[in-house]
Amino acid sequence: MTTSQAPLIPAPGDSRRRPLVVMRNVSKMFSSGTLALSDMSLTVEPGEFVSLLGPSGCGKSTALRIIAGLGDVSTGTIDWPSSRINSKGLPEGDISFVFQEPTLMPWQTVFGNVYLPLKLRGVSKSAARDEIMKTLATVGLQDFAGAYPRELSGGMKMRVSIARALVTRPKLLLMDEPFAALDEITRQKLNDDVLRLWRETGITVIFVTHSVFESAYLSNRIVVMKARPGRVHADFPLVTSMSRDAHYRTSEEYRQACEKVSNMLLEAIGGEEH
Repeated sequence: MTTSQAPLIPAPGDSRRRPLVVMRNVSKMFSSGTLALSDMSLTVEPGEFVSLLGPSGCGKSTALRIIAGLGDVSTGTIDWPSSRINSKGLPEGDISFVFQEPTLMPWQTVFGNVYLPLKLRGVSKSAARDEIMKTLATVGLQDFAGAYPRELSGGMKMRVSIARALVTRPKLLLMDEPFAALDEITRQKLNDDVLRLWRETGITVIFVTHSVFESAYLSNRIVVMKARPGRVHADFPLVTSMSRDAHYRTSEEYRQACEKVSNMLLEAIGGEEH
């Protein structure tokens, strides 16, 4: 995994950098008749950290799964302007997904769990070893390669899940409320870890959350979704003058950011329009 820092947001007018993924007028109706998404459009640029924020049941996870190719659209399109597309219409090897639960194989060690996506690509364990250990080091688990999931805390299991997602060096990391079940201290530490990895690698992140505080801390852009059927209510950048760390969490700037995001969310829930 490279540690060189890529530009996190394309410069205005930089025609060399095309969007990573574009949702155009996407709607999703399930077989039950539930309309989960309605005419949702979203463009994500390389290097962004985008949070999808909204009330439970607004379609955040559905949108994320559609981007990942884990669900089909009813109408609309998903385009990948800067990727090579495979026969399934998805970018080749460019996406990794971190689910709400770590979904680790209990019979495999930490090393074995992180090795899985490389194994599925036909990479031998010996050829993958250096990359796996390097990736485990980035999440602070290099000394736990031989441990089993039952021996790990909830936060450590989630770090394994993140390492497994990063080991293939994806362009896009999709995260579906990965820290919702963790205690506040562990959640804050993992928020810091994800921010550090984002800065170090230049990876693009789409992060689903229902937490105003988490979205305001992590994101350089927030997309607030309206209640079902889900669609974009507000889409705005979140630029800070401070490093996002323990001092930022107690700053007036962070309080104001949380207030802005909270007001946008209340508008979305209340059904108001700009």
